[in-house]
This record gives sequence, C-alpha cells and structure tokens, in this order.
Amino acid sequence: MEVVGRDEEATYKGVQTALPADYDMEIICKRVATKGHLLDAFPGLGLKAYLVREREAGSPVDQYAPSYLWTTPKGMNSFLWGPGFQGIVNDFGRPVVQHWAGLSYEEGPAAASAPRAATRRRTPLGDAVPPGEAVADAVARHAREARRDGVVASALAVDPRHWELLSFTLWADPEAPADEGERFRVLHLSAPERTALGAGRQW
Repeated sequence: MEVVGRDEEATYKGVQTALPADYDMEIICKRVATKGHLLDAFPGLGLKAYLVREREAGSPVDQYAPSYLWTTPKGMNSFLWGPGFQGIVNDFGRPVVQHWAGLSYEEGPAAASAPRAATRRRTPLGDAVPPGEAVADAVARHAREARRDGVVASALAVDPRHWELLSFTLWADPEAPADEGERFRVLHLSAPERTALGAGRQW
C-alpha cells in the first residue's frame, strides 16, 4: 500500500496487492462491481481509482492496486482504521503502508471523461541538484505533462525517505502510453470530493 500526503490538509493513498500467478482476476472484477460504489460518497475522499494489471495483458504480475486521493487526513484515517480497509485485510492480508508527500495535482484536457487506464512512474530524485530545485523542476514538468491529450487527472508526489518521485496519471484511452511506467486498467472511479483536491503546486 502507498499513502501519499499532498499537504497537511490533503492526502493521497493507494493499495497494491500482488496476487498469485494462477489467481482468477475475475474475482477482483466482481469485487469492484459489487463494492466499488460503497466509496462513491465517502467523506474526505477526493477520488479512488480501482486498478488492476494482468499477466495476460502483458504485465509482469497480476495485481490489484486501488489508488486514492484524499482531501483530508481525517478521511484517510477513517478509511484505514474502519471497516473499508479491514475488508481488504480480510481478503488479501495486511499490506505495507508507505507515506508520500504530495507535490502537485492537475486536471487534464480529458477531465470530463471516465478514466479507462492509469499509469504510475517512479523516478529517483538525484543528489546532484538541491532538493528544492529538483522538485520545482518536476512540478513544472508535471504541469506540462498533465496537458497532454487523453489525460483525465494526474498527481505528483515524493518519497523523502528514498528521494523518489511518483507520477500517477489517469487516462481516458484504455491504451495508456507505453513509456509512462507501470500501466493499469481502471475498473471503477469513486470521486465524491474531486473538486476539493485543488490544483497545481501544493506549497
């Protein structure tokens, strides 16, 4: 699991569960079809994308990887310590939780479209440039990338423990660009407080 804080009042969170090679991914699809709507009005949730990637589609692993953007830490905490997260624990075991500091959020040209795919790209934040400069450059680049055709929304975050950037993007086209890192299929999107996520740099 990943938990990404966008700032002191907004938080992003995502879950990743690697599955056995012979796991029936239809179980995940049915789970999302029957339970995905339960967070469609969850307080404090900006958006949640229910994601999977599958070996039969070219992924190196079968994986269930829902990702969240929270508008408040209170919303995230009420999910983590409530029945919603416990349902994940019951079905898949308790995942490791990582925290990320949010840097930027952008709506793309396809913001009105339902996302069909998602990508996640991790990039080391090298030590040759001062952290502030490197992050400022990354945020500016992220703003430009979010304006590409087909982008629904995109978030940029940093792990200051390992000095690693994470770019997470939702796409309207089911065939997300191949050079954007790990690719996922979006099964459902819950976005009760998406408009409260803000836009641009978070400091």
